Amino acid sequence: MFDYHMHSTFSADCEEPMEKTIESAIKKGLTEICFTEHVDYDYPDPTISFDLDYQAYDRKIKEMQQKYADSIGIKKGVEVGIEPCYVGRFGKMLDEETFDFIICSMHVSERKDLHSGDFFKGKTVDEAYEIYYRELLDCVRRFDRFSILGHVDLVKRYTKEKAKNNFHELIGEIFNVIIPRGQGIELNTSGYRYGLGGGMPSTDILRLYKECGGEVLTLGSDSHVAETVAYKFKESLKLFQDIGFKYVTTFNDMKPTFHPISKLI
Repeated sequence: MFDYHMHSTFSADCEEPMEKTIESAIKKGLTEICFTEHVDYDYPDPTISFDLDYQAYDRKIKEMQQKYADSIGIKKGVEVGIEPCYVGRFGKMLDEETFDFIICSMHVSERKDLHSGDFFKGKTVDEAYEIYYRELLDCVRRFDRFSILGHVDLVKRYTKEKAKNNFHELIGEIFNVIIPRGQGIELNTSGYRYGLGGGMPSTDILRLYKECGGEVLTLGSDSHVAETVAYKFKESLKLFQDIGFKYVTTFNDMKPTFHPISKLI
């Protein structure tokens, strides 16, 4: 099995060393993992930048690949915190750096962070969701240098009240942009840990992705501690199968490999 969303001390919100996470993955029987360290220019707020020491990160990944070569595959990824105002900046960064796998996530909308609630002030839940998804749509139309979209419905994590609209029309527009380009989405199982009753995106959005013709799926625990590596993966594979998906995807040098779910369960 494969965990394609995890963080280490190279992400500013994580204190877990790579070695501890890798050893947890080996203990749990995973065959491949991908570190996806944060690059966020406005998160958690515009005065704090989650940027990477790219050279040190590259050296560490190569060191870990060599150290654990006989036990597990380790890929070098990144989680890009996309915003409309930073499309060009991320493009420039990706002209200079190389990765096996890139997650495109949106943690900030209207240059206001989601986690503190600042973005939601003065808006109804439905107004906030619409702004969030429209900004994400704008970003994916102008930015195509990624493998998958991360936790598509992350916005729901930060609101106790549920939106009246399911926003399938807007989300479908996003999928209709990325699917023809060969890009996919992840199921981020951290939603279970945050009490959302499932992963991100929710099952209805996974079904919508399938209906739109999507086939590129990755599984990610979004682990910031070793204990949560591959959290709820067995249940997630069963969910994929129930919806009708056939494969889970891994990446090498931005090229996908498709693994039959029937052989993973």
